[in-house]
Amino acid sequence: MQDNPKELPSLGNYVRALRLPFISASVLGFTFGSFICRDNFNIINFLLGLISVVFTHTGANLINDYADSRSGADWQDMRSYNFFGGTKLIQQGVLSEKFYFKASIFCFLVSILAVIILIFRLGSILPLVLYPGILFLGWAYSERPFSLAYHRLGELVIFLLFGPALVMGGYFIQTGIFPDLKSFLLSVPFGILTTLILFVNEIPDYDCDYKVKKINWVSFLGPSRSYFIYIALCLLAIFSILININFGFLGWIAYLSFIFLFPALKTVLVLKNNPKEKEGYIFTSQMTIFVHTLVSIVLIINILI
Repeated sequence: MQDNPKELPSLGNYVRALRLPFISASVLGFTFGSFICRDNFNIINFLLGLISVVFTHTGANLINDYADSRSGADWQDMRSYNFFGGTKLIQQGVLSEKFYFKASIFCFLVSILAVIILIFRLGSILPLVLYPGILFLGWAYSERPFSLAYHRLGELVIFLLFGPALVMGGYFIQTGIFPDLKSFLLSVPFGILTTLILFVNEIPDYDCDYKVKKINWVSFLGPSRSYFIYIALCLLAIFSILININFGFLGWIAYLSFIFLFPALKTVLVLKNNPKEKEGYIFTSQMTIFVHTLVSIVLIINILI
């Protein structure tokens, strides 16, 4: 396995290594949680929380590529698809495994520093209790000895980190309230929609992952019938939004989010036809990210209005 870069990487390669375009998933969820109660909105606390969220996410991204390279998962197919299969920068000799490991540690340290400052600003030790759990899941999702993503637990971890952790975390930073039923229920759509992104990206990678014993939810029905799970997750997202509307946590604007779930139907058709080449799954990834982003924006607008 390649461990020494052939040439000095470009800025674009570092952006690719960090998977910066995917950071929107964590930023949107955290922003939503922070805006749930705007009566005493604190911009400094918000920015500190956002720094922690972004650096925790990038740290997890980096350690994921490192772990998938070490396990051999990302060496099964050397092509880069941008949305799944890893960044391939290690496999292409652009960046080393050492870089990914050290960069992930740096990102986690920055996030820890932001949390420590927040602890003093909030006057609460609760982040000191909760954040280590978030950090552990971000690390253990990929890295040994836990490698949760290799044992059908990755989807649950993503739901927790991008749902309750983000939304309830943002809410806590602004209100000092945790746990809270309202913020938990409002976090569920975000957790499900981010899990949907992970799941749709696992389908084209399934054969390569299976060779290195990386087993995820795709294994329940196999790649050709995984669109049933995709449909189920979409329905759960709709149901979770309806529950929040019923409780009065979301208003009528939240109904507009269902319009943006319709593109997922096209994704289901593509998954059902089961493209023979991985390039055919790029559309399903793009469309699922599109759905997540637009639904999240609608829900944020609902909260603001």
